[in-house]
Amino acid sequence: MLCALLFAPGIAAADIYRYEDADGVVHFTDTPTDKKFKIFLKDLRKDRQLRTRFRLAAGGDPREYEHLINASAAKYGVSPALVKAVIRAESGYNPNAVSRAGATGLMQLMPGTARSLNVTNTFDPKQNVDGGVRYLRFLLDTFKGDISLALAAYNAGMSKVARYGGIPPYQETRTYVNRVLAGMQQAN
Repeated sequence: MLCALLFAPGIAAADIYRYEDADGVVHFTDTPTDKKFKIFLKDLRKDRQLRTRFRLAAGGDPREYEHLINASAAKYGVSPALVKAVIRAESGYNPNAVSRAGATGLMQLMPGTARSLNVTNTFDPKQNVDGGVRYLRFLLDTFKGDISLALAAYNAGMSKVARYGGIPPYQETRTYVNRVLAGMQQAN
């Protein structure tokens, strides 16, 4: 809907900035007045590089990555259905996906996570899937096999799961966990 508004004729568009204050209130503006505001949504009409990336953002064919998923899942002892559901939720099988937070590739690895996993090219499906599955294995081990907690940590970070003693009270994280769990059922 937001994209429809941005491209509607006669409506002025601009970059949108976001800031969350100490009370958890989220503020949006197109004219930031403080350095606390960070870019939330780029105006596609003004950004040629982003327009090009947006066109490439269509999801890929899951069958194209089946062999990578199965190999990494077997290597690290992770359910292929879980890996497929994470990829579908994270990138929609788009190996060129980039999140607003900077996560990249099929499994949306954050730069720091990718470095810690020795993933040098997060846009390389083989490296991305191998690293992402290895990270899932680590999270599953950390949370004693609890898939919901591992997924919450994959989405929000381990420190948030530890702070709240379970799935953090963020709607995005709760929705993500439910979407992946449902996706696992479909992948079986």
